[in-house]
Amino acid sequence: MYEALLELDQVRINFSTSGSHVLNIILGFIMFGVALDIRPREFKEIIKKPKALIGGLLAQMFLLPAVTFLIVLLFHKILTPTIAMGMILVAACPGGNISNFICNYAKGKIELSVTMTAMTTVAAILTTPFNFAFWGDIYMNYLAKHAANELLPNLTIDPVQMFHTVFILLGIPLALGMFFAHLFPTLSKKIAPWFQRFSILMFAAMIVIAFSNNLDIFLNYIGYIALIVLVHNASAFATGYLTGTAFRVTPKERRAISIEVGIQNSGLGLALLFNPKIFSPDLAIGGMLLIVAWWGIWHIVAGLTLGTFWHRRPIEEIE
Repeated sequence: MYEALLELDQVRINFSTSGSHVLNIILGFIMFGVALDIRPREFKEIIKKPKALIGGLLAQMFLLPAVTFLIVLLFHKILTPTIAMGMILVAACPGGNISNFICNYAKGKIELSVTMTAMTTVAAILTTPFNFAFWGDIYMNYLAKHAANELLPNLTIDPVQMFHTVFILLGIPLALGMFFAHLFPTLSKKIAPWFQRFSILMFAAMIVIAFSNNLDIFLNYIGYIALIVLVHNASAFATGYLTGTAFRVTPKERRAISIEVGIQNSGLGLALLFNPKIFSPDLAIGGMLLIVAWWGIWHIVAGLTLGTFWHRRPIEEIE
């Protein structure tokens, strides 16, 4: 398995500048839709009893990156450098926008889900560059000391440049969306659900664009990648669930936290990967691309599966 995946560490991604611009526009559109669903009054209700919110933010922004780092460290003889860095990048991203839809379907506390999505997305302007640089640097330094026989890729990323990019991709669309929702609250409430549904199709378009010139890479390695992402995603859901249990929140809140932590905004990860100012086209990052892109597909499948299980299980049975 390691030998097969090691070939990915030497793969350079074929991607055009116009394709990168399209990805950025799609992500901005998705983030605008996320902002339409943000209601300040919902923040107030959650903040009045902040225990679940504190636990959820802790799990999303700090525990998941730390757990991911432990996984890649524990399995560093199986996971190649770009595979591991792809996992760290996913863990550094904020919650995904479809988590609110899945949380509602799973009968979780939707107000907590929306609040967590909004707060982790806004905070991602700082937390995504920080977590990726912090955990990524520690991991690469560890490999440099303990895997001296390997040719390690140069994946040192400028966190300032990443901050600048995340601010543009997330901060500006969110601000515009919240401003639009303030001016047109009734219209925003009507179109927000359609944005959520349509965003799934838009993300699928991002995947198609990402693999338009790299389909052979995807087909050759998807079996290995699927297994890695399955384990990583399951650990994310478990991190959220166990954190909710440790904080002794209600079952509805525990469901919301689990789903929020298990659904990551991998679209942001793709947009960052295809930004030549962050990841030079000369870098061989095939493993990172496959991990981030397949996570975006798999977390929908896993989230809906978990949501269906909880949807069929009344809250009263587990309280």
